[in-house]
Amino acid sequence: MERNLAIGADIGGSHISCAAVDLSTGKILKETLTGREVNNQAQARVIIEVWASTLTEVLSKVPAESVKGIGFAMPGPFDYVKGISYIKGVTKYENLYGINIADAISSSLDIPDDFLIRFMNDASSFAVGEAWAGSAAGSGRSLAITLGTGFGSAFVSNRIPIVDGAEVPKLGCIYHIPYRDGIADDYFSTRWFIGQYKDATGKEIKGVKELADLAGTDKTASDLFTDFGNRLGIFLAPFLLNFHAEILVIGGNISHAFNLFGKVFEESLKRKKCNCKVALSALKEDAAILGSAYLLDDEFYKSVQHALPLM
Repeated sequence: MERNLAIGADIGGSHISCAAVDLSTGKILKETLTGREVNNQAQARVIIEVWASTLTEVLSKVPAESVKGIGFAMPGPFDYVKGISYIKGVTKYENLYGINIADAISSSLDIPDDFLIRFMNDASSFAVGEAWAGSAAGSGRSLAITLGTGFGSAFVSNRIPIVDGAEVPKLGCIYHIPYRDGIADDYFSTRWFIGQYKDATGKEIKGVKELADLAGTDKTASDLFTDFGNRLGIFLAPFLLNFHAEILVIGGNISHAFNLFGKVFEESLKRKKCNCKVALSALKEDAAILGSAYLLDDEFYKSVQHALPLM
């Protein structure tokens, strides 16, 4: 039987989501979609056990002989070639530091010796998923961003993440670019909204959804979204122009409030002579699953291998 299926696994800050993907069609087998909460402060053994049990559940729903392997969308720092975690200095998954995740998962699953386990950066996986089967599928060059707890981004040309060269910033992403009194990640993320609203009103909010609910009656909240959209457009325009991006794909929790900042955002792009198409993520949470599963396409993996050490 042809091995036409791959398991895509999206490792989030406090969850794992995974599913079987048909590599010939770029479709998720919805009946296999499985997710679990993960205590990111737990010991490595516990985290690996949760990941392995979730993957085992997905594998139990498809013919074993049809599955080529597992692709992981992983946050960094991470050695995406060898499968070793180097996450440190953040409040998640620090107990995985120095552990070979590929070996740990292989040891925990009942899989054959030729079963493949591959890894790619989570933001890159999201962007590749959208380029393969989502909002950027009809475009050759795209920038995909995720707006949420952090500011994720990846430049993609013909489904391949571009991480070096004159067309993209260092590392092939933009969260680390100096901006105002810090870096872009400080200003285009949830914590900026929370901090700005508290500074202006003295009130605590939990996140952007709560702020969006207030925007209809609270001018401070409404003005924050306007300011955010304007500044985001001004910030992104030079990168979109330099990369000759045909489309910008926006995902992440903050994208759910696009109706509150989208118009001013697109206007600010146009003022900067950037006429790039803007689209919300078509795949949402499924994008990183698809992008990571695509690692099991051998032609794609061959093309992306040079980029993995730089992610």
